[in-house]
Amino acid sequence: MRILCTNDDGIHAPGLKVVEEIARALSDDVWVVAPELDQSGVSHSLSLNDPLRLREIGPRHFAVRGTPTDCVMPDVVLSGVNKGRNVAEDVVYSGTIAGALEGTILGLPSFALSQEFSMETRNAPLWETALKFGPPILRKVLQSGVPKNTVINVNFPACAPDEVLGVRVTRQGKRNLGFLKIDQRRDGRGNPYFWIGFERVAQADLPAEGTDLWALGAHYVSVTPLRLDRTDDEFSEELTATLK
Repeated sequence: MRILCTNDDGIHAPGLKVVEEIARALSDDVWVVAPELDQSGVSHSLSLNDPLRLREIGPRHFAVRGTPTDCVMPDVVLSGVNKGRNVAEDVVYSGTIAGALEGTILGLPSFALSQEFSMETRNAPLWETALKFGPPILRKVLQSGVPKNTVINVNFPACAPDEVLGVRVTRQGKRNLGFLKIDQRRDGRGNPYFWIGFERVAQADLPAEGTDLWALGAHYVSVTPLRLDRTDDEFSEELTATLK
């Protein structure tokens, strides 16, 4: 089984070494192709107007001057391990998810893996949690089979391996994010520039049980099957009646 490892944090990100180690627990034929630079938040973008430059940095290790989507094509795709969780609305923006989605589009079993961190572990994520639970989860899912047009989103909680309570199959959660804000500033020459961010609400809602957010908060590994088809079938029937 040939496994491709990619990410959105860049070829030198520590999480990429973690996902490569997870892949090597499953196969001897492991390749690493990842963006040369950090591509977090680029979602499913392709480099259509620029040439792709490939640089070999070691045996079966390649850096691509492009996006995570530009990097993908083998038997199984592992995207990550991202520093920070990819849950709830993150799946819309995440380059980690996008790398796995590209594999799914190509008809390959594909997994996005992310290691949550806390305020205490922000600068030293507990990669050993992903290393312990990643291989057995992936092995079981691959043995049972992944449906076409489905990507498996795996998030490891921000706790030590012996504090993990188990694995839960979850659904995509929903955050109470607050409001988008634009912070305008001026550079040394007086020219304006902007930061995009969020104004947090005073009190966040508790995540619904069974969601990815809930699982991580309760120290479970969250495994969420995400479909490529985003059609709202229930509303489609109502919309059909409305537009008659």
